[in-house]
Amino acid sequence: MTDPSGLPAPPPLGAAALPAGTFEGRNVLVTGGGSGLGRAIAREFARLGANLMLVGRRADRLTAAREELSEFGGQVVAAVCDIREPGRIAEVFDAAEAAFGLPDVLVNNAAGNFPVPAEDLSERGWRAVVDITLSGTWFMTGEFGRRHLLAGTPASVVSLGASYAWTGGPGYVHSAAAKAGVRSMVETLAVEWGPYGIQINALVPGLVPHEDMTAELRGGLDRAGDTDVRQPALRVGQPREIGWAATFLASPYARFITGHTLVVDGANWQRRTLVNEPVVTVREQLGRGPFEG
Repeated sequence: MTDPSGLPAPPPLGAAALPAGTFEGRNVLVTGGGSGLGRAIAREFARLGANLMLVGRRADRLTAAREELSEFGGQVVAAVCDIREPGRIAEVFDAAEAAFGLPDVLVNNAAGNFPVPAEDLSERGWRAVVDITLSGTWFMTGEFGRRHLLAGTPASVVSLGASYAWTGGPGYVHSAAAKAGVRSMVETLAVEWGPYGIQINALVPGLVPHEDMTAELRGGLDRAGDTDVRQPALRVGQPREIGWAATFLASPYARFITGHTLVVDGANWQRRTLVNEPVVTVREQLGRGPFEG
């Protein structure tokens, strides 16, 4: 038997998983589209001809992303928006319609997260993560869906999820609860809105390092050491692989896929060992002392 070498590297940046022009003349709205995975997803839609509305909370990131993605030839507009504010969301959709028409695709990428022992989680921290990740995803999806229902037009939603929606996520009780809600929302709306031509799917990235990771999340990776050898694939994911998956789910080639959660993580969430490792509490993993109330 040869030594394990893991899954092969993906094709290079700039390669396309779908035919050129797949999204020509189509309009795509991406939340959290100014950086990180949102920008990587928007980039792949742009390569395939889409017009883009990038939504985020930082104008500087949106400006940089708009300048980059405009080079692919489609229209790119941006809007500063806190997706926890339904009134502002309605204004963003109005702006998108004024620019190029009602978005055909919504990508719910924006989320909040930080590692914390459950007993240390404040009310404010809980609300911040749940309000962005779950409520914000619903506010965006609800506005998008209602507009298409009124127009009688087909549409596609891709919401970013997390594998701990199934398993629970020690150290991330707020995000795990919110992502479980997103998963349930996807499965519910796929049935409700399928008759009207609206498909709803979720996309779960594995470990895909990118520039928008928080200092706390990046610090955790640094403490872990070599992240490649901790994955069954023996490598981490690349942002473009998430972009390819998102464009496929929203493409004409996936029209009969709805209510589905596509996990793109090199089988990491299914990983088990033959013998369980000793339990290390979340507090210890985060380098925190005893809980003192």
